Amino acid sequence: MREFSRSLPMSLLRTREAVMRHFRPSLRDHGLTEQQWRILRALASVETIEVTELARVAFLLGPSLSRILRDLETRRLIERRVVKADQRRGLVSISSKGLKLIETVAPSSEAIYAAITRRYGARKLAELQNMLEALERSLSSLPGAGNAGAIDEPSE
Repeated sequence: MREFSRSLPMSLLRTREAVMRHFRPSLRDHGLTEQQWRILRALASVETIEVTELARVAFLLGPSLSRILRDLETRRLIERRVVKADQRRGLVSISSKGLKLIETVAPSSEAIYAAITRRYGARKLAELQNMLEALERSLSSLPGAGNAGAIDEPSE
């Protein structure tokens, strides 16, 4: 078995933590958690989305998402409604107040991105994002964790 610190999941977690360490203070200054920010960013890119799809794109479990949506709705940053044809399905959209908050946070977020880009390099950052997307695509065709078999050699 490979060394724990050299495992891919741990390397990705350490890198995520190193990146988020720069964003958290700004989010905190605006009264947001990472998860709330992810939801608002996801909602800003669509007109309306079903709650189950939002959970998928924001990488949040249903119970966590429900709690966060309640808080965001209380703060009037989002709007929720049910699908008329199926009362069990919920729809979510960002409110104008939520959009204003994104506009307020965006300059700080972009400044952090710019600092990361200067530090790491624009070309290397673009390559890293391309490599991570390629890894994600490659792994998406593998069986689920419960059925995981041997990893096939990549076709590239």
